[in-house]
Amino acid sequence: MKSVVLAPGREKSLRRHHPWVFSGAIARVDGSPAPGETVVVRGARGEFLAYGAYSPRSQIRVRVLGFDQAAGIDAAFIADRVRAALAYRAEVLPATDAQRLIHGESDGLPGVIVDRYATTAVLQCTSTAAEHWRDAVAAAVVEQAGCTTVYERSDADVRALEGLAPRVGVCHGDEPADAIAIHEGAACYLVDVRHGQKTGFYLDQRDNRAAVARAAQGCDVLDVFCYTGGFAVAALAGGARHVTGLDSSSEALSRAQANAAASGIDQERVEWLTEDAFAGLRRLYDQGRRFDRVVLDPPKFAPSHKHVQRAARAYKDVNLWALRLLRPGGQLFTFSCSSAVDGPLFQSIVAGAAVDAGVDGRIVSHLQAAADHPTALAFPEGTYLKGLIVMRS
Repeated sequence: MKSVVLAPGREKSLRRHHPWVFSGAIARVDGSPAPGETVVVRGARGEFLAYGAYSPRSQIRVRVLGFDQAAGIDAAFIADRVRAALAYRAEVLPATDAQRLIHGESDGLPGVIVDRYATTAVLQCTSTAAEHWRDAVAAAVVEQAGCTTVYERSDADVRALEGLAPRVGVCHGDEPADAIAIHEGAACYLVDVRHGQKTGFYLDQRDNRAAVARAAQGCDVLDVFCYTGGFAVAALAGGARHVTGLDSSSEALSRAQANAAASGIDQERVEWLTEDAFAGLRRLYDQGRRFDRVVLDPPKFAPSHKHVQRAARAYKDVNLWALRLLRPGGQLFTFSCSSAVDGPLFQSIVAGAAVDAGVDGRIVSHLQAAADHPTALAFPEGTYLKGLIVMRS
């Protein structure tokens, strides 16, 4: 087997079972491994450290597949990893018709994302490791998860960093339906896995939608960046008096309206505003509108660390206006999905927004992704979604 040999002193992270080897840590490569090919990672003295998938175009030159020298990295190994991922979810999740089945490095399958919507699985391969084992993963998901269709959405921009072209289409079974119905409590969502963002829906926010539903009874709720109405419909199903959903995409809002109808919501209790979020928040404030609950779930403002300063300004601006729109005693549910913006920084940004808004607040709760989006202890980079519930004084 071809080998990647690390420079002296660069093996420490691997000994702590971190799953990435960066190009700068490598002293030499023995042989000419192809993209995705399994290599042995060795220390400077030649000792075995790990098996990994080689990626000649990426700064993450090797993504670790296993730390056990006796293991064989083959289709059976991949099937075992899928089996372990499913077993974990069976242990920690209640019964649900939509969940993340495989969450990349945190499930020992670097770059592999699989989300399940009813009997349809959506596969996303974002690394050469995932690309190499694509067929084995799809076969294991069909066999073990009972999915009748596997649809691929390997169209994320990050594939370009691995030298991979986008790919979309059916891997197994039939073309998926235009709208797959999934359920969260009293809410029903119609998911378009072929055209929707990510794999079709934001499953990572499941627990946080439930938190909004619990807090919405009798309230006026504003859902900003509402996309297809995940939080808005949850609030309506939870008994909100009235919900305003704000998004710049009219197509997304049409699907939000369909989700509300599928959930049996009285359309008189909701309004959908097609508008830029930053301008819309100011306009609502100038109109004297005020709300008991505001949800902010913006897109990733900081794709990488070089964008953090600009992202901080954007996060501060939307949180400032959201806090001003809250009635005293109201609650702000605010989120960041930018992994480059960590929890303490995000809290600091929201605190600064409160000062500039001229309001005080208390943190009611810290929020995170649902349990089917785990973070491995040795892989803190896997933490990306963070949120706060802030009560305005």
